[in-house]
Amino acid sequence: MPDKKLTKFLLLPKLELLNFHNKDAQKTITFHCETNTKVSYCPHCGLETSSVHDTREVRILDAPHMGRTKILKIKKKRFRCVGLGCKKVFTEKIDGIEKSARVTQRMNREILYTADRFTNLKGVQRHTKLGNKTIYEKHYRQLELEWRKRKNDVWPTTVGLDEHSWLRNKKGGYREFATIVVDYNNKRVRELVPGRVVGQLCQSLAYIPGRERVKNVVLDLSKPYKSFAKDFFPNAKLIADKFHVVRLLNPAINKYRKQITGDKRKNPIRKLLLKSSIKLDYDTRRVIQKWLVDHPELEAIYYAKEALMKLYRCKGRKKAKRSLIKLLDLLAYTKVKELKGLRKTLMSWKDEILNYFENRITNARTEGYNNVCKQLQKRAYGYRNFNNYRLKVLNVCC
Repeated sequence: MPDKKLTKFLLLPKLELLNFHNKDAQKTITFHCETNTKVSYCPHCGLETSSVHDTREVRILDAPHMGRTKILKIKKKRFRCVGLGCKKVFTEKIDGIEKSARVTQRMNREILYTADRFTNLKGVQRHTKLGNKTIYEKHYRQLELEWRKRKNDVWPTTVGLDEHSWLRNKKGGYREFATIVVDYNNKRVRELVPGRVVGQLCQSLAYIPGRERVKNVVLDLSKPYKSFAKDFFPNAKLIADKFHVVRLLNPAINKYRKQITGDKRKNPIRKLLLKSSIKLDYDTRRVIQKWLVDHPELEAIYYAKEALMKLYRCKGRKKAKRSLIKLLDLLAYTKVKELKGLRKTLMSWKDEILNYFENRITNARTEGYNNVCKQLQKRAYGYRNFNNYRLKVLNVCC
């Protein structure tokens, strides 16, 4: 007589074990079982019936157990409805197996679990003994069910916005981008939206409740995201990411430096010009200052870059505001084209830059999740279906 606890662990609820046997040198184990239900409800009229019409045996593949394939051969009952206007025959339902399915729900969860740990779906196929099509359908079905559990969660108080490319259109010769929305409070990706157009973002994120709760939105220096955040989050303060502001002059420094030293990446002056002077020793700073005297345009850009870095060393919004106004006044007299563009950018993003000094939140977490998304693309050798890519990202970064 089999142990009831062991039977309940190996089988599904409402199943009784009749016998079992091993095949293929104990690589496959088959459990013969039957249901213990005495009555059932008609799916057509809802009446209770205990009249058994006949029985039939089904073969269901269950999740592997201790490295062995597990097969359930279940003897199911077919009941006949006793209603006067019904008299229809129906097959009983078994908890843990969906209608017309040939695998258990436990196997569906096993597919989701192993797909996150194998490098590709071929490894999942060898582990579960299922076909590629079945694994593909079950895997993304489980990902969607996991996402539905978190679908109606309200907006957090702090949100990060950024974009990354997810597909290269070979016919059009351009890249398609996706916008990632990061929940800073729960440390996860809240949503992934195709494109970066304001109207598309509003339409795709409208289902999430509680956008009035958002107090901070961290974003890079993107005008579409700025316009979207102002309209979509009415009570939020926009915060310009520190890293994107500090690196505004890096392309200009590299441009003028190449005109002097050539495009030699091993040249030590390349890193020294981009590095903050406060991290250099006194002698190195003196050498750089003497070298810049002969190159006035590069010298002006370099000291503007140092002023930007000095701005982010201020403590408090008031000191940062005085430092920013002083920098803008100095840039008003410059004749360098890149510094004129810098002044326009700082003027248009002045409030967003100063908002950083109230809570010092950066977009680093969002950039980290962007990197995770790129690793997922490399691991899968790219995605063509955006919905599959979105479900994968939301499951991994949750």
